Amino acid sequence: AVCRTNGFFSLPVNSWFALRKAVQPLVKRVCDTDRLVCSKTCLNANDIAFVIDGSSSVGTGNFRTVLQFVANVTREFEISDTDTRVGAVQYTYEQRLEFAFGQYNNKAELLNAIKRINYWSGGTSTGAAITFAAEQLFSKSKPNKRKIMIVITDGRSYDDVRAPALAVHRQGVIAYSIGIAWAAQDELEYIATDPDKEHSFFVDEFDNLYKYVPKIIHNICQEFNSQPRN
Repeated sequence: AVCRTNGFFSLPVNSWFALRKAVQPLVKRVCDTDRLVCSKTCLNANDIAFVIDGSSSVGTGNFRTVLQFVANVTREFEISDTDTRVGAVQYTYEQRLEFAFGQYNNKAELLNAIKRINYWSGGTSTGAAITFAAEQLFSKSKPNKRKIMIVITDGRSYDDVRAPALAVHRQGVIAYSIGIAWAAQDELEYIATDPDKEHSFFVDEFDNLYKYVPKIIHNICQEFNSQPRN
């Protein structure tokens, strides 16, 4: 009945007579809505692409803070080929595939790969980066995976973001936009899947990125549970 248990969804009982002792723990778990909403079971069948701004305005120190944010979000998911897969693109005027979906299929290797991403520095072409992520990552998504894109940027794009964002939305990608400092609110809203308030977030400085980790995780899982099941 449980596709993958992490101990939360199974309750072993030694005998019929011991069933009454299981009532309290069972009730406690059923009422633990956060764990039920975002369980580390088959609910985590996602392909998550991080699209990371590596422009000159970010700077080396802030870029490390962004990578920590990426790692903190990633850490919440069960990582494997059958659970959640993570890919990453860094962009300036150009784009670079840092790693593809399924390239790292255990959490320790994936977190190390995130830590090893080297800061690039350059301009800000967010629209081209979204198109690049669609071509290099989401075109290789598995049919049973939910496609999630998380764009992190600290400035206005030099190119159009509206058309590339609309194209990935039509491909079934759920897009989140995370804006920092000089990011343009209108662009963040174009990038984000509707409703914007659930998919678009802004912080005034890089050090406050961590505050949105629980909200993003909760929204990803809540959205999954609200979808109809076959």
